[in-house]
Amino acid sequence: MEQRIKAVMARIMGVSPESIGDDASPANVARWDSLRHMKLMLALEEEFNVELSEEQIVGMTDYAQIAKTLKGASAS
Repeated sequence: MEQRIKAVMARIMGVSPESIGDDASPANVARWDSLRHMKLMLALEEEFNVELSEEQIVGMTDYAQIAKTLKGASAS
C-alpha cells in the first residue's frame, strides 16, 4: 500500500516516487499546494476505491496521516 500511495503522490506532485519520503508534507514538497492537495485526495479515492470525508481530507496533511487514514478506510 505504501508504494501505491507514494506513486500517486509523486504523479500528482510531478516528482519522482523516490522523492516522496515518509515525512512528505507541504512543508517539504514544494509543489504541494491546496489545489494539488484536492487532486491528490481525488486520485487516492480512485486508486483505493474509497470515499473520504471532508474531515479526513482536511486531516490528511502528510504522508503518515494519508497512509493511516487509507489503511483505516480500506479495513472498513
